[in-house]
Amino acid sequence: MNDHTEDPMSPAEITVPDKNKHYTANRQFQGIPGIECAPNGRLWATWYSGGVNEGPDNYVLLVTSDDNGKTWTEPVAVVDPPGNVRAYDPVLWHDPQGRMWMFWAQSYSEKDGNIHDGRAGVWGAWTKDSNSGKPVFSQPVRIADGVMMNKPIILSSGEWAMPTAVWVCTGPKLEELKHARFSNMTLSSDNGKTFQLQGGADVPHRSYDEHMIIEKKDGRLWMLVRTEYGIGQSFSSDKGKTWTPGENSNLGGPNSRFFIRRLSSDNLLLINHADITAEKAVKLFIEGKTWRPRSHLTAFISEDDGATWTGGLLLDEREGVSYPDGVQDKDGAIRIIYDYQRYMEGAILMASFKEEDVLSGKPASKDLQLKMLVNKTGGVRERK
Repeated sequence: MNDHTEDPMSPAEITVPDKNKHYTANRQFQGIPGIECAPNGRLWATWYSGGVNEGPDNYVLLVTSDDNGKTWTEPVAVVDPPGNVRAYDPVLWHDPQGRMWMFWAQSYSEKDGNIHDGRAGVWGAWTKDSNSGKPVFSQPVRIADGVMMNKPIILSSGEWAMPTAVWVCTGPKLEELKHARFSNMTLSSDNGKTFQLQGGADVPHRSYDEHMIIEKKDGRLWMLVRTEYGIGQSFSSDKGKTWTPGENSNLGGPNSRFFIRRLSSDNLLLINHADITAEKAVKLFIEGKTWRPRSHLTAFISEDDGATWTGGLLLDEREGVSYPDGVQDKDGAIRIIYDYQRYMEGAILMASFKEEDVLSGKPASKDLQLKMLVNKTGGVRERK
């Protein structure tokens, strides 16, 4: 690290985009999107881009739509750290006070070398005016070591539970972080003023963690984690301080990010890759095939707190669809954002539907719209 400004432990500012660098025509690689909905219905989306792959050129951008996702702006804000510090894995989320948070990770990244420094760090800033197309954000704060690429949840206690992780599968293994190299839960008990590591689950064969947390109706916390055999799980009965030994959730999947969330109906929504069943995922894992094609992105509903899953609305059947994130608006419309062929198409897409569409497995509401284009760069044009 030659330049004192290239410090991943220092906050990168949320700034005005540079048209010659951050606008669509000048971007190539992009992926890992997130979505949120303001109280007035304005949609917000984020992802990271920069360079032709994951690496030191990565930055996070923010776009918006005021017509239910029919059209989207060019970036209205970016997080683009100097030098070889990358910004990546962004998350959007509204807290109980109505503030929209924009979270991202920062890590020192070597050119043509290791893109993860072993520590990284989760940063966040908030705005009170997500209804506006020109929000003003607070100064960024550092929340935890590691990465957080999925939304927090609010526990019944009112505390914020944030799914942070110090990766075990890549980067240097720093001795001082040995205690935190798990699928962690970082807690805020004061509405985002301070944050502290609560505990973490040790799920065997986890892959970049990418975990999500659900508070079950019996009071336990249910953590679902990306693994080489699909999705692993662990439970906590003491508000995240300790977790049960990790095990297979039997939800299947291709070793990729999924999405799970409690809906306004109190049912659970799961977005996963339906073509890789639990049985198939385990079989391929045993055969050593831990990386599998990502296709058939599908929505499911559980009406019994995750014991069984019904319905099955196919959102996108194509190979190369991945990394869903979602939000439900006040009228019950569910918006799922995901990426498609990051290196070839460079597309960010959205699906919009209602719970009844998922339960029936086919169009049942006038709100159903699939493969809505959010942004498309055309993919990498200068391959190394």
